[in-house]
Amino acid sequence: MKSNLMHLIPPVSRDRIISRFPKWYTPEACLQFKEHFHAQVRAACQQSTATVGFCKDNFDRDYKATIGVDFEIERFEIIGMPYNLQIWDTAGQEKFKCITSAYYRGAEVIITVFDLADIQTLDHTKQWLEDALRENEPDSSFIFLVGTKKDLVSDAVCERTELDAIRFANEMQAEYWSVSAKTGENVKEFFSRVAALAFEQSMIKELEKTAGHMAQIGAGNLIKMEKNMMEIPEGKTQVSLGCC
Repeated sequence: MKSNLMHLIPPVSRDRIISRFPKWYTPEACLQFKEHFHAQVRAACQQSTATVGFCKDNFDRDYKATIGVDFEIERFEIIGMPYNLQIWDTAGQEKFKCITSAYYRGAEVIITVFDLADIQTLDHTKQWLEDALRENEPDSSFIFLVGTKKDLVSDAVCERTELDAIRFANEMQAEYWSVSAKTGENVKEFFSRVAALAFEQSMIKELEKTAGHMAQIGAGNLIKMEKNMMEIPEGKTQVSLGCC
């Protein structure tokens, strides 16, 4: 029955297959300089018998602002393992604050977003980050600061804005990226980086917790470990996306 269900799941698109650890955007604002997945994670995945917006890979010129919370699931294959990235896109307007704060809880990744064409929006990100961190345990989440609409600014303006953003990211202990949803620049690379970091962190936590007996990644997915076999259904993580 299980094998029949696996055939109903469409294969992961080629650009969502991650075999090497994705690189950072700039070394000036990078907290994870690793080039390879953790040795324990690689070993566990090699033993497995599992089958293997900017989220939708399109740009909507008439996109409407998020009302409260939007939700997407992106499927990846990371060093041979299927992995679901759950993305919770929370509205940036103050009037939705009481709704969105609950969705920050349990986030393994927190992404705060500002507009590269409007430097004032960079100041707003600090409050959204503080709100998100308040709902999570200290040091439990990867933090990203992302400048969007890169297509709307010249290279010179982008460079000047990025200097301020990188300083801000260092203060926030965040990794910085610049992207354009319209042109697709850096979008796939960014989410591959997010997925890889979240996946590895989940694997390490569960491997340490179970010491080789039984683990659980995400919500309700068991990892059964035997001497020469580990079976891993799709893992899940949650991303809270705060926007200016």
